[in-house]
Amino acid sequence: MSQKFPPISKKLPVFMHGADYNPDQWLHDPKVLEEDIRLMKLANCNVMSVGIFSWVSLEPSEGEYTFEWLDEVLDRFAENGIYAWLATPSGARPAWMSQHYPEVLRVGANRVRNLQGGRHNHCYTSPVYRKKTAEMNRRLAERYAQHPAVVGWHISNELGGDCNCELCQEAFRGWLKAKYGTLDALNRAWWTAFWSHTYTDWSQIESPAPHGEMMVHAHNLDWRRFVTDQTIDFYRVEIAPLKNANPELPCTTNMMDLFEGLDYRKLAEEVDVVSWDAYPKWHNETSDGREAVWFSFNHDLFRSLKKKPFMLMESTPSLTNWQPVSKLKRPGMHRLSSLHAVAHGSDTVQYFQWRKSRGSSEKFHGAVVDHVGHEHTRVFQDVATLGETLGKLDDVLGTTVPAETAILFDWDNRWAVRDAQGPRNMGIGYENTVMQHYRAFWEMGVPVDVIGAEDAFDGYKLIVAPMVYLLRQETGEKLHAFVERGGTLVVTYWSGIVDENDLCHLGGFPGPLRKTVGIWAEEIEGLPDHDCNSLVMAEGNGLGIAGEFEIRELCERIHLEGAQALGVYGSDFYAGEPVLTVNAVGKGKAYYLAARVSEDAFYDAFYGKVVEEAGIRRVLDADLPAGVTAQLRTDGDREYVFLLNFSGTACEVELDREYADAETGEQLSGSLVLPVNGSRVLRS
Repeated sequence: MSQKFPPISKKLPVFMHGADYNPDQWLHDPKVLEEDIRLMKLANCNVMSVGIFSWVSLEPSEGEYTFEWLDEVLDRFAENGIYAWLATPSGARPAWMSQHYPEVLRVGANRVRNLQGGRHNHCYTSPVYRKKTAEMNRRLAERYAQHPAVVGWHISNELGGDCNCELCQEAFRGWLKAKYGTLDALNRAWWTAFWSHTYTDWSQIESPAPHGEMMVHAHNLDWRRFVTDQTIDFYRVEIAPLKNANPELPCTTNMMDLFEGLDYRKLAEEVDVVSWDAYPKWHNETSDGREAVWFSFNHDLFRSLKKKPFMLMESTPSLTNWQPVSKLKRPGMHRLSSLHAVAHGSDTVQYFQWRKSRGSSEKFHGAVVDHVGHEHTRVFQDVATLGETLGKLDDVLGTTVPAETAILFDWDNRWAVRDAQGPRNMGIGYENTVMQHYRAFWEMGVPVDVIGAEDAFDGYKLIVAPMVYLLRQETGEKLHAFVERGGTLVVTYWSGIVDENDLCHLGGFPGPLRKTVGIWAEEIEGLPDHDCNSLVMAEGNGLGIAGEFEIRELCERIHLEGAQALGVYGSDFYAGEPVLTVNAVGKGKAYYLAARVSEDAFYDAFYGKVVEEAGIRRVLDADLPAGVTAQLRTDGDREYVFLLNFSGTACEVELDREYADAETGEQLSGSLVLPVNGSRVLRS
């Protein structure tokens, strides 16, 4: 069945290709705008994000508005076939506002108010900041919501952080009252009898503080949830005047690489299209495979948030200036890393930044136009060539990634794991655990969705639930029903430990999944870095995997309650006890892995068998070289296979059928050589 999403903007029904543009930094030199438009055309760029951090250029003093420069930029864009994501400037307020209204500045967890400066140094609760932001956005909307060059609204920039001022404390107390109703209910949910921390008046509750309360885990969890909700509430204030002026223009806000501070699943419900900023650290190792796995997971996550194409709002056309080491992109990497995003569902490739700033903290950050100011640079030519490539891939626009496999990843679980004070406080490695499992699918070329507990589980053949420490009863029931209907579930150690209030499940771990996986997890220990154990596969096990695999960091002692042991511990006092198990439930089966196996070879072998058992399709019915992945987009009729080589060496890939090169139309079959940093898009 054919499924294709409409373009992000009807005005621009092609791949969006462009950058953050800051003409307000160059108002002293009108020739720059003229030259930039010439260069944008040469670079095959069709869209710019304009107005980010431009508040003082739009309102240099309170009530004095200077939109003329922005009028000229947008009018010139319209005359030249260039479009704009018009930004709201709330990411950094002007100094006059901080001077006149100190309440807009954030207060840290130490209860000290910040000085003017930086970015996002403002209070989302402040009535003054909300009023000023709404007024600015109203004026922008009245002036530009119908402008022919404007394709959408870029709300603020990389939202994040919290404020601990008294306005936020009162808002937090109100949020808690709405959630719990009574102090008795809150005290039970937070288990405040511990250390005699029971609250007897709402006014006693404050946000977590390094010099105050930080050890009530449910308190920490609720504060993080509140910060997300308060940020979303501020976002709604931002978009209200914009939607009132033109409800057809989409709104987005650029998210960040697996950012921990906000629950992006909730924020994604509010945006019209998901966008995010990707800055990999390429070429720090012989192979870029590990880095590619991390960013592939991110691409899949951001696509999965709304189950439709997303926007790569920022990437660097060359290098950054803030990573520990800033390496140049090697030949081929700009195309490879850009098509990497497209392969996982992006309908845009955009950069920070268009033209390098002359001063301040990002003056050496990569840009399409370098300080030299012309097109005769390697980076500019890479960008222009990619623009040509994207122009040949318009049929890919709006297509979907058909995933039959999903990984469960939730923010409140992540927050709770971080707080747990459990078996390995030197680093329990939740995110690394998720990547261990995800990497195996990436290497096999198996598309993956990254879902949350509240998402529907229908349509998947396999769900992987790594370290689902925080597990609601209803989520456990959903997973059990998924297996009963014929699905395959993989669960790991340190799962089903606490509920949504960070209270331990009683009656045995893994709590709501105990019957599903058919085991009882009695105890868990952390291993120091020098220590290890092993997983010894049982002879004649149902997976047909033989051998012994190293275990590090975490080991659970589990007891079989209906499950079958597929592998056991090789040493220590629990040698011979089960590590890997399988349990039949209804029409499906549930696997449990009780320890952190450190060898990639195990996950390759295990998931290779599980994928085969579950009847999950690989993009290519062929083994891929290490560091090479195959990703798929389709409209249900045509398929587009992206072959991406992050191995650091030239590789040969065996094609499983005949394809056409999506750019040239060349017919391809048999073996295909991918050079170092090589990438090909094939059409079937």
